[in-house]
Amino acid sequence: MISLKRSDANDMDYKNLVLALDHYLAVTDVEEHAFYAQFNKSDGIKYVIVAYDGETAVGCGAIKNFAEGVMEVKRMFVLPSARGKGVASIVLKELEDWALQLSQKKCVLETGAGRLDAVTLYQKNGYTLIPNYGQYQGVINSVCFEKQLSKDLRKIVPARRADEDSA
Repeated sequence: MISLKRSDANDMDYKNLVLALDHYLAVTDVEEHAFYAQFNKSDGIKYVIVAYDGETAVGCGAIKNFAEGVMEVKRMFVLPSARGKGVASIVLKELEDWALQLSQKKCVLETGAGRLDAVTLYQKNGYTLIPNYGQYQGVINSVCFEKQLSKDLRKIVPARRADEDSA
């Protein structure tokens, strides 16, 4: 059973997962890693979700203020051993719920164009492709997405379900 914890960037389980994420990205992004790394600092992030399988932290994600009424989804990661269990979707839905509780209307995010698992995850969860924003404008290896948040239109799905499909 997947359980979730709301925290902030000082959470040790989050920090450890982010270290694993950064290692993964350094290996997969190679030459572009330094460019992307400058935009992926966790310092000061107030809204972090850590997912647990039993006592083990297996995934994380965060949101941060982006613009008026808009949160940016950051640092989404699931340990390879926990993939395929719906953890990423569970974390993403919890981040969206938190954004709604903070009176936000929309979430935006950036991911690598070649990260088909991530692209599929976001599309499956209702995110639509938008022109690259901010520092990602003109970056050929980036794709950006957005999702309008609405309490009325959201599916009622328990945040802690582990049996959903995952990218």
